[in-house]
Amino acid sequence: MILYLLRRMFLLAFVFIALSIFAFSLGYLFPGEPLQNFTGLRHISAEQLPLLQQEYRMEQGYIAQYLAYLGRIFSGNWALSFSSQQPLLQEMQMLMPATLELASYALLISFFIGIPIGIIAAIKPEGTLSKLISAVAVAGYSIPVFWWALLLIMLFSLALGWLPTAGRIGVLYEINHVTGFMLPDILLSGTAHRQEAMLNALRHLLLPTIVLATFPTTVMIRFTRDAMLDVWEQSYIKTARAKGLNRGQVLYRHALRNALLPVIRQIGLQFSTLITLAMITEVIFSWPGIGRWLIDSIYQRNYPAIQAGLLVISTLVITVNMLTEILHTVFNPLARKR
Repeated sequence: MILYLLRRMFLLAFVFIALSIFAFSLGYLFPGEPLQNFTGLRHISAEQLPLLQQEYRMEQGYIAQYLAYLGRIFSGNWALSFSSQQPLLQEMQMLMPATLELASYALLISFFIGIPIGIIAAIKPEGTLSKLISAVAVAGYSIPVFWWALLLIMLFSLALGWLPTAGRIGVLYEINHVTGFMLPDILLSGTAHRQEAMLNALRHLLLPTIVLATFPTTVMIRFTRDAMLDVWEQSYIKTARAKGLNRGQVLYRHALRNALLPVIRQIGLQFSTLITLAMITEVIFSWPGIGRWLIDSIYQRNYPAIQAGLLVISTLVITVNMLTEILHTVFNPLARKR
């Protein structure tokens, strides 16, 4: 197990190095002066130019510049944003919790809804209920995210007026930024209208979470159903049924544990999908997350922000996938042997 973890850590370090090299190269691939792309300064005076060239080692080779870039990354000097002229690391620290909050709640919904429904669909795969669940899962898998979001907005926001269309909380509530996650910040705040603010934040959170959770939930349903059907045909399941155990006992004691092992790996894969879909969802619902910020940076040609955003999002996705892979190996002895 220790050797396996060391191999994974080496692979993770190699991926991070390759990712940082790609992010560094964007400073030369983007239009404009590389020094401006690295610093984020729109106007560099004649007095600043030699100092910045020395700091960023622009007169040296690419290897020296890359090492200086790594030093700035680890020290927190992530340049400035072209549009706001604010430090990029500070902006991303303000925006990242909103994206993580939305993606985490959507992942929890897909986990706690998709797995039980997938198990129900696998109990009688030829039954009417199983076919209905499979049909709904295929339909949810095929629906475009932007169309599904607009449809829900038209129904629940415009037609019925039950839910808001944009934002994280109403403008009447002023919540201090403590953790960046809206619900914990409301609980930590000393406002007298905490309960009203919590209900308002939940109403803002409901629609984008449902939209974002639709795709991974349908994937989880189909994957759990297929995993359960594969396990149900194994010889140890037939042996347990031959011993006289009823269907519920076989499902709980033997089938469920082994069928959920591949589902653990799917959590990391679905998280990377959620981060991608969150960009579209944040734009539609005006959710102040890093996905919407990154898309706005692309429109504004904010090259330092694009460079930093790609580095952060890619690092987050790779780390989560690696952690779920390690977690799957911890719970699965056969994977450790392989």
